[in-house]
Amino acid sequence: MKVPFEQLDKAFENRLRLQIMSVLMVNPRYDFNSLKELLDTTDGNLASHLKGLEKEEYIVVHKAFLGRKPNTTYEATEKGKGAFRKHLDALEKLVKQVRG
Repeated sequence: MKVPFEQLDKAFENRLRLQIMSVLMVNPRYDFNSLKELLDTTDGNLASHLKGLEKEEYIVVHKAFLGRKPNTTYEATEKGKGAFRKHLDALEKLVKQVRG
């Protein structure tokens, strides 16, 4: 049986990007500071991975103000959700083959 490596999405090779998408798959939106705290990462590291996902059009950025404070939230796009599901399916197939 062929191993489905070609079905894995390079955008999700990094652990932090997997975590970001996992959070956004189960939450309609999530803000930057909450993501940073939840994922226990730095501003720069989180920002660079969010930018990578945004470049792939897997997430969309919403900027607003809460009172006078800026608030940036992120949302998974339909394209991103589909790509993430496909990636997880490929991982599942791979695990089944290894265990099989």
